[in-house]
Amino acid sequence: MIDATLRVVERDGVPGVSHRNIAREAGIPPASVAYYFDGIDEVLVATLLDSCETLILEMGRLRDEVAGDDARWAPAVAEMLASMVRDHRGRTVAEYELYLLAARRPALRPAARRWIEAASGRVGTGEDADEGAVTALLATIDGLLLQALIADEPPGREYFEPALAYLVRHG
Repeated sequence: MIDATLRVVERDGVPGVSHRNIAREAGIPPASVAYYFDGIDEVLVATLLDSCETLILEMGRLRDEVAGDDARWAPAVAEMLASMVRDHRGRTVAEYELYLLAARRPALRPAARRWIEAASGRVGTGEDADEGAVTALLATIDGLLLQALIADEPPGREYFEPALAYLVRHG
């Protein structure tokens, strides 16, 4: 149901999310959605949390891959971001739509903050982590992704890398 909800958001936006549309996308009876979730906000929260957990796992994998090698970090993250807008554009748009919906729907705010808190922990390792630098990095990633999503053509790694490299050097 969670994957089906994300596909509905990807295709129709949040206004298209209903028990009926989720059920149709998942190939299940509409009553099944109502059985597991009390309301649409609950489905959206679960979908946003699932997306956050997927991103957290990806960040952890990436962190392990480039551990201790700052020179590899910016290119690796830049490639991940480029893939998000090139290979998984619809999913990325849907995730950001849910993320931004938290500004209007308080029920989604804890799920949206989960990404920020978890990503901060993944990036800011140890007690010497500069909280301001971590905040700047996450804000930069969000801004770059949003700008890339409205571009006529999805940008490649070369679009993301300079800003990320700058933050690594100065953060």
